Amino acid sequence: MQQLEKKIPVAVLGAAGTVGQRFVELLADHPWFTLTALSGSERSAGERYADTCNWKGEASIPAEAAEMVVQPLGNTYDAEIIFSALPSEVAKEIEPDLAAAGYAVCSNASAYRDVPDVPLLIPEINPGHLVLIDYQRERRGWKGFIVTSPNCAATGIALPLKPLDDAFGLEKTYIFTMQAISGAGYPGIPALDIVNNVYPYIGGEDEKVARETRLLLGKVGAEGKEPHPMAATAQVNRVNVIDGHTARLGIELRDKAGVDEVYAVMEAFNQTEANLRLPSSPAKILHLFRENGRPQPRLDSRRDKGMAISVGQVRPCDIFDIQMTTLVHNTMRGAAGGAILNAELLVAKGLVA
Repeated sequence: MQQLEKKIPVAVLGAAGTVGQRFVELLADHPWFTLTALSGSERSAGERYADTCNWKGEASIPAEAAEMVVQPLGNTYDAEIIFSALPSEVAKEIEPDLAAAGYAVCSNASAYRDVPDVPLLIPEINPGHLVLIDYQRERRGWKGFIVTSPNCAATGIALPLKPLDDAFGLEKTYIFTMQAISGAGYPGIPALDIVNNVYPYIGGEDEKVARETRLLLGKVGAEGKEPHPMAATAQVNRVNVIDGHTARLGIELRDKAGVDEVYAVMEAFNQTEANLRLPSSPAKILHLFRENGRPQPRLDSRRDKGMAISVGQVRPCDIFDIQMTTLVHNTMRGAAGGAILNAELLVAKGLVA
């Protein structure tokens, strides 16, 4: 792993929310980054982070963050990288100003995921999409740039699909998700709607999961991002699980392959250059199970500090060619951890000094 002469200062916007808290947790003692600013709502500005944040982490608030004074949202921070955990409507207004001011904005918000010249990035899948930063700067005159993280469920779907696409080609994918309640933020979905229940609707999520999976597996053309040509559809559900988004996939391949071949190419993916060995990289990108009943959120969502994707139940399918189950920790790999990994890739590629 590369060593830096000096840590890079970073800020977290929306620091009091569920994802913002994960950023604060994961940035404590980070080998490349040092947290220098926290920003939040007008109500929290000027207050100690510990006093204004309803902390929900398993561990205590990192000591240095606890004593920091929350700054109002603006475009001046003592930082080079901005991690945005803002609501989409707020991010839409603020993130371009930050990019114009020269910051590298690593956003977890959905506001710019679909914009053609903004990378929607998972480092192990599409690092080449960073060329879009040049598009942004040329077209918009920005000194800095915006890079976005995908939808948390799409992260756990696109990663295992990538080696299958490279080896066999993807024609169609049917996606059925069982998404944890932490994905709705805090306080989230009311208890009377989710306890002893499955809630088969998350507004806009069906379309978002299918669309972003295609964008992640797609390419960069003359006008920007171009989605993968496969057909994809999703049906999402909220389930009574705290952390961990599970998906059941039906996959039609261009070149037919059996179960053993599918497992083999996913295992090989762990050994390729896709395994980037950045500070937040998992030891294995994909944890593979052949036994029945795995993966499970309670047993497997925290593998490799929540940064790995678990895959199992790979079976032949009478409608498609292959079916499988995938699992991602939604607030770690699917949100804050994924954005931090994106920032590490920016540093490794020399896009942030």
